[in-house]
Amino acid sequence: MEYKNLLLLLIFTGSLCGCSSPGKNSAVLTPISTVVQPPEKTKLVVFAAGSLIVPFQELEQAFEAVYPEIDVQMEYHGSIQVIRHVTEIHEEIDVVASADAALIPQLMFQSIIPETDQPYADWSIRFAGNKLALAYQKKSHYADEITSDNWAEILARPDVRLGLSDPRFDALGYRALMAFALQEAAQQNYSLFTPMFTGQFNPPVTIFREESSTQISVPEILETASSAHILMRGASIQLVALLQSGDIDYAFEYESVIRQHGLKMLALANTVNLGISEMDSFYRQVEVELDFKRFASIQPQFFGERIGYGITIPNNAPHPEAAEKFIAFLLSEPGRAVMEKNYHPMFTQPLSEGFENLPQSLIKFVEPMDGS
Repeated sequence: MEYKNLLLLLIFTGSLCGCSSPGKNSAVLTPISTVVQPPEKTKLVVFAAGSLIVPFQELEQAFEAVYPEIDVQMEYHGSIQVIRHVTEIHEEIDVVASADAALIPQLMFQSIIPETDQPYADWSIRFAGNKLALAYQKKSHYADEITSDNWAEILARPDVRLGLSDPRFDALGYRALMAFALQEAAQQNYSLFTPMFTGQFNPPVTIFREESSTQISVPEILETASSAHILMRGASIQLVALLQSGDIDYAFEYESVIRQHGLKMLALANTVNLGISEMDSFYRQVEVELDFKRFASIQPQFFGERIGYGITIPNNAPHPEAAEKFIAFLLSEPGRAVMEKNYHPMFTQPLSEGFENLPQSLIKFVEPMDGS
């Protein structure tokens, strides 16, 4: 229709200027293109924990169907590594989602953006939970023998290959270490951690026990010994392929990930799985410290607590309004449905640290944490 109108206009203009039918010396009018280029989409960069890959891929599609003007670009790492991309590598990221909500205030609230003297973040939302479990296959060594009572002894056997995510970069890695200490406390058997980890790393991972607390120390340089039966990777999601290929027998994973990939699962006791809020006082007796001075912003000291996933928008995010829409969609009924469909439990009531700094559009979804 636009082309037809333009052609009529040109003919009409030609008649006004006395132009008749084209002759030898007359100019030939060339139609002008009226193709309109679509507006460029907003590129929303989201860095998330690897255990969120499956639900967030579906969430991305559902979100873009509602907001076609936004192109979500996802990248996945271990949770500490996710935050390091913001605070240490200084990448411009719009949304940060961590498998350990405590990492955001610990590593982002206290780190300053050099150009603005603002913290990298001043609020976060705990939006989802999970439980720690053991993933395995039918052919895994001692698969017909392992139970929620004896798993620590089974994993310590030298012919059992265990997959472990790196506790220096991935929340599941230091939670797996906590699981051994919590199993010791639950069973009052303090000979489980040492047989599992002695001789596996160089320098070693060490454990120190007091009457009501246990401290695990992870060195900055952490390499498996040549004789180790532990295979370590940077993020827990990388262990799934090793398990599926038979390169390892067992791996600590989140229940959601195990279900998403159709693996066999050994559920751990509530005293160990870090998934029950009523057990927080018991979980908190275990602490993991990382002797980790490589990154200036990290003050790594993690206490056992119920698993909570956290999300925030860095204060230097290029597209904060689009980021708010993404988080609002995640917390809304369609987003919750995507998460639940993929076996990832959402908190009935998300909670916020730094509630007073929360964007106005997100307040309706959350309540402040105690003391926030």
